[in-house]
Formats: sequence, C-alpha cells, structure tokens
Amino acid sequence: VALAVALAVALVPLAAEAGKEQLLNVCMDAKHHKSQPGPEGKLYEQCSPWKDNACCTANTSLEAHRDQSYLYNFNWNHCGVMPPQCKRHFIQDTCLYECSPNLGPWIQQADSSWRKERILHVPLCREDCEEWWQDCRDALTCKENWHKGWNWATGWWCRPFHQVFPRPRDLCEKIWSGSFRLSAERRGSGRCIQMWFDPARGNPNAAVARFYAGMERSAPGREGTLAPPSGTGRAGPCPALLLLLPLALGWSSQGWSSL
Repeated sequence: VALAVALAVALVPLAAEAGKEQLLNVCMDAKHHKSQPGPEGKLYEQCSPWKDNACCTANTSLEAHRDQSYLYNFNWNHCGVMPPQCKRHFIQDTCLYECSPNLGPWIQQADSSWRKERILHVPLCREDCEEWWQDCRDALTCKENWHKGWNWATGWWCRPFHQVFPRPRDLCEKIWSGSFRLSAERRGSGRCIQMWFDPARGNPNAAVARFYAGMERSAPGREGTLAPPSGTGRAGPCPALLLLLPLALGWSSQGWSSL
C-alpha cells in the first residue's frame, strides 16, 4: 500500500503537466472550427497571420471579411454602413476567434445550439481594446451584447458606439458576452492576447497561452498571475494517471507492499 501511495504521489505532477498541455495548441468545439490546428496556406487578408497554424479554413477566413456572411448570419451594417476603420477591428476579432489555436486556457463549455465550447474572459491587450473603441466610437449600433436578443423585424434605435459603450472596457467586455476582459498589460508583455500582430515576428499569443496554462513561472505582482475561469474548462485528470493508479493498487495487493 505504501508503495502504491508513493507511486500515486509521484504521478500527480505528471498528471498536472498533462492537464496543462491539453490547453495548448487546440481548437474549440464550435460551429466553423477545425478539430485540430494546422497550416492553412491561403488564409484571406486579415486572417493571414494565422496561416502557419490555424483553427480556421481558407473559406472561413474569406467569409469573415464579408459584411453579411454565412458564418453567423450577422450584418456589420445593421445600423447603416459601418466605417472601414471600425469594421477592420471586427474582422480581426473574428479572425482571432475562428483561427487562433492559442485560446485554450479560456475555452469553456457552452450551452448553445451552435457551439459546444466558447471562450470566456480572454485578457485582451490594452491597446487592442482602446484602438477598437477609438476607431468605432462614432459608428452606429443599437445593442450592448451582440450575441443575443436580435429581432430584425421590430427595428432598432441606433446610437453612436460611445453612447452604447461609454468606455473601451464596455465595448471589449460586453459585446460578446464576456468573451474578452480588458487587460492592464500591453502588447509584447507576454501576458495578454493580441488581436493584431506581425506574423513575420511569430505569433506572440502562443507564449501567452503557455503562461496562463501554468507552463511558465509568473512574475511577482503581474496581472498574468490571475487564473483563467474555472469550473467548466477543458483541463482534466491525466488518463495515464487514471490507468496507473488501479494498477499500482492491484500490484500492492499482490505483495509489493511487503518489499
């Protein structure tokens, strides 16, 4: 029994590491995502930074750029023509959501007819959120949460973004049901997810995912020490541990405990 307990204790760190690895380089189980990330040589325009390792297909990346695509039957121009400088942020947001393999630490189960998983509280770099809000502040919309509650038959009261979303935080945290949270960290810190990055310099979000998955030691006092949402995430016990524990206990009953 003592040997079995010792073996179980020794396996716990291995199980923990395996659980963390499950959060890296993954695609969520959602409407248009691939089951596994991989190269996509022809991703369209703003989705192209993910072409070397993507959860989206080339066709999904093309549809992400349409004003009204088959992806979610949603029209960016629901309150008149959305200005191009604003629309580009929504396209980039869609590319991040559909294509990124680095959102594992924030993937949660979803109770929805169109997806089994979603992202929650992804720490979005401060500049990404602030520039999004600034470029959209004078565009028009009519709702705070674009995920639900639409009834196109009744019409809407359209108002400037800065009235619907008085602060950058309101836009980034409310528009997609809490998918993002405004981070105090900035691009290049390794502690926040970037919507915008130069693919020639590599994908910075891979290191961010590793940090939030607990694969890197946190720096004292950094916001990055905050854990991703708990309760319904992907991380789970290592299958190897579940298999080896009964074996260890079985072996101990056959005389190993006497050694």
